[in-house]
Order: sequence, then C-alpha cells, then structure tokens
Amino acid sequence: VQNDLFDVGADFATPVVADPEHPPLRVEQDYVDRLEAWCDAYNEDLEPLRSFVLSGGSPGAALLHVARTVVRRAERSAWAAFAAHEDTMNVLAITYLNRLSDLLFILARHANKEQGDVLWIPGGQRD
Repeated sequence: VQNDLFDVGADFATPVVADPEHPPLRVEQDYVDRLEAWCDAYNEDLEPLRSFVLSGGSPGAALLHVARTVVRRAERSAWAAFAAHEDTMNVLAITYLNRLSDLLFILARHANKEQGDVLWIPGGQRD
C-alpha cells in the first residue's frame, strides 16, 4: 500500500495530457482490483453490520480508524481538485483512495473482532 500511495502521489503530480513526452506513472484498474480483493477476503470473516461503527476499540483498530480518516480527507481533497481539473486528472487514483479507506475500515473491524466493534447507540437509546 505504501508503494501504491507513492504511485498515487506521482499520478496526481503529473497532469494527464494527450501525447506525453515520457509515459507517466498512472494508477490503473489493477491497483483498485487488488484493494477490492483484500476487502472481500477480510470481510468474509466479519459479522454483517447491523449498526454504525464508532472509531475505537483496540489500539490497533483505533489507529486504523485514524488512517481511514486521513485517507477520506485526502479523497475529498482529490475530488475537489478533480472538479476543477477534470480533464487532467486520472479518476482511478481517486478511486484507489476510496477503496483504501474501505479496506482500512474493514481491517479496523477485523482488529476488533475478538472484543467486538464499538457500535453507535442512537440518542434516545443511550443511558
């Protein structure tokens, strides 16, 4: 994932042009497919969600939730940049960030598997 994130950064730093002098490094569909396969594999071991999950739980899960939050923030910034520069950005690089945040959420749930997720309790049901 760390190597992929360097590729994402290189992709964002190099505008898409019709005929580049040197072929740029681009995030391609296989990057996204790899994350989706990991999501599917780790999600198989988890119980279906019946409530929203709050960030927290085990220390590892809490760190994964923080990482997910950082990736979501980067994704929102990338979508804002895409809105202004749609014809010069590779949408797959942004899609990669979206799937990475999905994977981090699933991994956080996996890290909490033994003790259970911290579930949201709606206001009227809290003590």
